[in-house]
Amino acid sequence: MIDVAFAIPGDIDAPTGGYAYARRMLRHLPDHGVMAHHIALPGSFPEPTEQDLEVTKHLLAQIDPATPILFDGLAFGALPPEIVTTIKSPVVALVHHALALETGPTSQQRRYFQASERLALQHAAAVIASSPLTARTLVRDYAVDPELLSIAEPGTVPALRAIGTGQPFTMLSVGAVIPRKGYPVLIDALQVLASTLDAAPDDWHLTIVGATDHAPEEANLVRERVLQSGLRRNITIAGEVSARELSRLYVHADLFVMPSLYEGYGMVLAEAMARGLPIVSTTGGAAAETVADGAALKVPPGDALALADAIRAAMSDHERRKAMADASWEAGRRLPDWPDSAAIVAGVLKAVAAGGHLGDNRSERA
Repeated sequence: MIDVAFAIPGDIDAPTGGYAYARRMLRHLPDHGVMAHHIALPGSFPEPTEQDLEVTKHLLAQIDPATPILFDGLAFGALPPEIVTTIKSPVVALVHHALALETGPTSQQRRYFQASERLALQHAAAVIASSPLTARTLVRDYAVDPELLSIAEPGTVPALRAIGTGQPFTMLSVGAVIPRKGYPVLIDALQVLASTLDAAPDDWHLTIVGATDHAPEEANLVRERVLQSGLRRNITIAGEVSARELSRLYVHADLFVMPSLYEGYGMVLAEAMARGLPIVSTTGGAAAETVADGAALKVPPGDALALADAIRAAMSDHERRKAMADASWEAGRRLPDWPDSAAIVAGVLKAVAAGGHLGDNRSERA
């Protein structure tokens, strides 16, 4: 058993894909010979205050230089060079998607994030990406050495197959209400759809599940967009829900919809496939690769008309939807589980701790 520090900014219990990944690593790494000790960094990353940078510097200084640090990219990529260069421990950077690819930052902020993350990654002993697309992006745009790069996709857990009845037709979308998730585009698409559907208003419903406090302005925008659309009876913004309630929503859904503008992987797509749900998704980022072709109708991100057409096609054609559901269920059976993902991460950490190579399994490499 080796000891590592796992530096994670913010509330690890937050209901987002990145934090779910971190929680699973803390749970499963010990099964693979790695005891990861959670180092709780301030929650202001990726835009830390000066005070929070001082706190971070102090926390990192307490770590034994011989102890590897598994560093969440939300913080590592935002560290200024004067802190990165003081880290004595070998760093394994865990990157879900590049900071500059988040929706919302200004052009100046994007340039800063790209420069800071590129510099930080040059000081990493190894880099773990959570999808092949993110790995390719890090090599192409961030000068990461492919020999130092591994891929550990998120895992899934066995789940009950969805049993939606179509009465009413029930759609589910899951993800924090932040600009990158594209919810205003979805609402616009549903407004177009409602104007052309030969159906009663009560014949369909969408539930949006996800935290509304990460980007309050966006959450207010989405709520206002729902009111303006005239679809308040058809759309529920549920906010955060319990794991049990989320499972119930998955099981009783007829269609999973993801309007995201960009995804580093798209864990909710994997969760939808684990449930055997037919999917309408954008092709933003890794989403196009994460979801199996036969399981989904895929449209360009930000295109409300294309999204409306895809949802209409899924709603109106029961046989097509059933075929998509079958393909989704089969694809879900082939997804990695969390112990698989943890084994890859553990292998990288052990190799770095030993000062050796990252292993010879090319299937785990970018």
